[in-house]
Amino acid sequence: MINSRIAEIFRSIAMYLDAKGVEFKPRAYQKAAQSLETLEKDLKEIYKEGGLKALAEIPGVGKSLASKIKEYLETGQIAEYENLKKELPVDMEELAKIEGLGPKTIFILYEKLKIKNISDLERALEKHQIRNLEGFGEKSEENLELALEFFKKSAGRFLLGEIYDEALKLKNDLAKVKGVSKIEIAGSIRRFKETIGDIDILAVSSNPIELMNRFISLENVAEVYMKGKTKSALRLIKGIDVDLRIVPLKSWGSALNYFTGSKEHNIALREIAKSKGLKLNEYGLFKIKNNQEIQIAGETEKELYFALKMNYIEPEMRENTGEIELALAHRLPKLVKLEDIKGDLQVHSNWSDGKFSMEEMVEQALKLNYQYLLFTDHSKSLGIANGMNEEKVLKQMSFIDKLNQKYRGKIKILKGIELNILKDGRVDISDKILEKLDIVGASIHSYFRMTKNEMTNRIKKAMANKNIDIIFHPTGRLLLQREAYEVDMEELFKYAQKTKTIFEINASYERLDLSDNLIRLGSIYNVLFSLGTDSHYLKQLNNMIFGVGQARRGWLSKEKVINSKNSKELIDFIENK
Repeated sequence: MINSRIAEIFRSIAMYLDAKGVEFKPRAYQKAAQSLETLEKDLKEIYKEGGLKALAEIPGVGKSLASKIKEYLETGQIAEYENLKKELPVDMEELAKIEGLGPKTIFILYEKLKIKNISDLERALEKHQIRNLEGFGEKSEENLELALEFFKKSAGRFLLGEIYDEALKLKNDLAKVKGVSKIEIAGSIRRFKETIGDIDILAVSSNPIELMNRFISLENVAEVYMKGKTKSALRLIKGIDVDLRIVPLKSWGSALNYFTGSKEHNIALREIAKSKGLKLNEYGLFKIKNNQEIQIAGETEKELYFALKMNYIEPEMRENTGEIELALAHRLPKLVKLEDIKGDLQVHSNWSDGKFSMEEMVEQALKLNYQYLLFTDHSKSLGIANGMNEEKVLKQMSFIDKLNQKYRGKIKILKGIELNILKDGRVDISDKILEKLDIVGASIHSYFRMTKNEMTNRIKKAMANKNIDIIFHPTGRLLLQREAYEVDMEELFKYAQKTKTIFEINASYERLDLSDNLIRLGSIYNVLFSLGTDSHYLKQLNNMIFGVGQARRGWLSKEKVINSKNSKELIDFIENK
């Protein structure tokens, strides 16, 4: 969607202007970028229907930035952006991905050491040049080295949520081509992996030439690598590669299974087939008779697993981490589904750093058929997020009472908060206030570099508070940006048996915290989990699908996810836990 590309450019312009010390304008560009990303409608349609005036009416845009959008829609570029890149010839977007590097720091590194890109940064770190700059030092240099190492490890990966809608649109556009009888997204997207490297699409078609022609002529294609009758490959403007394969109907299930992966899962399946005297590949499952291969399964995935005497294994579980053994023993769990989720248990409003009012968030939740919505605006010590003090929390509670009157019979609005866990494990709102709330969450927002023992004890102290129900985004990671802090999650899961603390699976695709392996570990200790989108925008409420995907990767049934309870069951559970 072109909205995302223009938002990216606006953010880059904001960084360049900030680096140069320009006041006010960077914030205007940032605000407009946030607004563009939350738009439901394509900017091309808005401009076509209402021209420059309609663009200017988009919240946070205005006349000046509307003209920039118009310029991009008509020419494919924005002159101001191109000029800024010439004035300050640094790869701002790439360098800004390194934790600890902001626009002003990047400008200093360019001015003092002529660092323009990641390669330049790496060389400067190797020569220990950065520690000698004013305002840096050895510790800053060490932190940059760690951040760079993390960046390089993540290179070429994309967040699932950044690509998911685009992949879905590709699939839906191609599904309209005459002759397409089956089409599906495969690969790591289908397994709901947190980050992905490329997009794999499989199809069955009686008209392959027309399908391939449509594929290579999509509007967001940057480069076509190859075009064939059964396989074509290209790169999208976003920078991600896409493969389209056309397979025969009789091989559909086998091909979908093979190209969904994971590689480790596929290898294990082939070994099971081999042990039974069978041959498994992307074309089907075969028995050998008189030196001839006879296909016995492969048109559907379920047929394939059943032929191997196994339960069908859901795509999210296919990582060869024990799912095959469970399938062979017919003991696979019944995984939670999106339709099992009755509400969202972490949502922000403009009472703190959310961008929309409570009413607007509630109306959006109603469209999702939710029974309840928990507002968890930030507490007072998080000043950067406009955190609420005790007085403001009480006012919000009173306002929620009025909203519940307004929406009686439609949805239950729950009173909550996202507490800031301080360095010593205390929280920043009094127990006298907390005990009045329906559900209380707490999380870490600072001092990420504590030792594992210190961080573990810090969180345990918060868990010991009888008013705290949920630990939000428990490991603090930001995918492709920041690694999790050091913490002994097994120790926390054990401690939760005493405190009855719930652990969140944060559905924001930038976090997806907890990880799948930690979710499975928590299940061993009978921990219960909540799902929260951590929404600050209306559109982010739709991210619950990623939280559910992560829960499924962690092998959770709906009984382990408290959002599967209806509103009465949930409140009764919280009060009695």
